[in-house]
Amino acid sequence: MADQALRPLDEREMGAWRALIRGHNRVMRRLEAELEAEQGLSLPAYEVLVHLSEAPDERLRMSELAMNVVLSPSGLTRLVDKLAREGLVCRHRCEADARVVYAVLTPEGRARLDAAYPTHLRGVREHFFDHLSGEQCEFIAQALGAVDNASNAACAAAVAAECDAVDGELAGDFAADAS
Repeated sequence: MADQALRPLDEREMGAWRALIRGHNRVMRRLEAELEAEQGLSLPAYEVLVHLSEAPDERLRMSELAMNVVLSPSGLTRLVDKLAREGLVCRHRCEADARVVYAVLTPEGRARLDAAYPTHLRGVREHFFDHLSGEQCEFIAQALGAVDNASNAACAAAVAAECDAVDGELAGDFAADAS
């Protein structure tokens, strides 16, 4: 296994890797620019609002949110602080576990998300799906789904431990905000 991990990428593998990285980077930059220009909303802010809108009761533990949007705990804290100042989200402490803090979508946040959705959808179609066939979409979903599933399986225990640590860190941030 160690020998396999150190084997250099062949031409096909390198081509796939570079296409993934470049394609992802370019599409994300365009989506970010369009959301900022048309809606005054960053892509990470949009992503936070989407995750909250899809969660039960439109709320998520801050630690779960940090894992879903791939932000550090401090990065998520700053973003949620900004969204809270704008009235798009609020924070609630869990009554059963003081370490747990929830980010909650506000009605204003839901309205902002609803307004930004057409911009984002148009961009995703224009910059990604319009360039792919149905078969290519299925292949990408299967291929990247396999990578995601393998990563999730390998990280499940680490994520649970990290959630507990992040909840403690974010609860400290919440306490500092409240004072």
